[in-house]
Amino acid sequence: MARIALLAAAAGALVLALGASATTVPGAAARAWAVQILEPGQSPVAVATGGQFAFPAGGSIVSAASTSTSVTAESARSTAGASSSVASLSLFGGEIVAASVSAEARASGSSGQATGTAVEGLTVLGSPVASTASQRVELGDWGFLTVLEETGAPGQTQEWDESVVALDVVLTADHGGLPAGSEIKVGYAEAWSRSAGPIPTITVVTVPPKKVVSRPPTIVPRLGQGGYVFPVYGATSPGDTFGAARSDVSGGWHHGDDLFAPAGTPLLAVAHGIVFSVGWERVGGWRLWLRDDIGNEFYYAHLSAYSPLAVNGAVVNAGDVLGFVGDSGDAASTPPHLHFEVHPVGLLGRGYDGAVDPTSYLRHWRHVTYLPPDSAAGWTPRVVSHATPKAGAVLLRSTDISAAPGGLGPASLARLLSGSGSRSRPGT
Repeated sequence: MARIALLAAAAGALVLALGASATTVPGAAARAWAVQILEPGQSPVAVATGGQFAFPAGGSIVSAASTSTSVTAESARSTAGASSSVASLSLFGGEIVAASVSAEARASGSSGQATGTAVEGLTVLGSPVASTASQRVELGDWGFLTVLEETGAPGQTQEWDESVVALDVVLTADHGGLPAGSEIKVGYAEAWSRSAGPIPTITVVTVPPKKVVSRPPTIVPRLGQGGYVFPVYGATSPGDTFGAARSDVSGGWHHGDDLFAPAGTPLLAVAHGIVFSVGWERVGGWRLWLRDDIGNEFYYAHLSAYSPLAVNGAVVNAGDVLGFVGDSGDAASTPPHLHFEVHPVGLLGRGYDGAVDPTSYLRHWRHVTYLPPDSAAGWTPRVVSHATPKAGAVLLRSTDISAAPGGLGPASLARLLSGSGSRSRPGT
């Protein structure tokens, strides 16, 4: 009956206890896994319970040097225990790493506890994270991470269902090869026990959940450092559409400004900082994030291609070329542009809805109008823009055929173009 109550509460229902009925007998059960990967509407696509683990085969989504699990249950005494551990964890190619993860749950009769649960050496998107209970960490625009998540059933049901997840990653957008709605649980342990005695009858009354709609912040905090650079090369001006209605993004409003420019225009790092979350997202298309030295974060979306500097963990300077203007993602039906957002460090606790209006910042940032010839040398586009480039030609070299010795006959022109019969005219 306690399990029914928990499931109903998770679905947005109100649970009421209405007196006692049958008498229970003692019971116990336990389960654990080191890693579980879930996709929406499917059974687990991968589960690790022991040994080295990688998913997929190359470990691009999850890799661990070692994993282990242990479970015990004794019904007669109504006791159960479960534990799991992971060493050298890496998620999404190093975007989330931990030196070790461990989880332990114990239940006895109608009580329980989570002991020995810890996460050591946790780093998220390049920044160290202190592991505190029920801490939520936003993962750019593609998901969130909950650290040390513990639940326990009410004791008055004569049952106790103790469970703990050391790391719980939920994707709100496609990322790293997993679809939106996927979940990765690392370090899961659950122990259930039931003591003898009467249990109450449970009546469930469904209450429809309310849709949460956020409001755009109206403040414009100081970012804490100078020397910021306008994110688009050249004399582009911002189009102030911050806060406009948008049905396909968090909160239902436009979180940034659209900066229109020809396809292929270089996009620049606005400050010295670290690049992270480089890759595809359903709405933003080819996108990336930049965190400056103060901790402010900046979002670039709808790129057509990346520069060699657009690599997770790369340290860049203000004005470095990160990518190129495009129309990827949901911008395929619009002119090429950069969707640009500003997330001040003081508002990061609000998650993706901590974005503020970029317009006032952009109006004061320095425009770069000259780039060194080698600033984007060697880059290879990863994608092709939907825009078709215009036909054109580039002059590689020229030869003055009037200088051909022997006139303009075929043989004379052939010698001239091959370089064997060229000569210079005075004044040329």
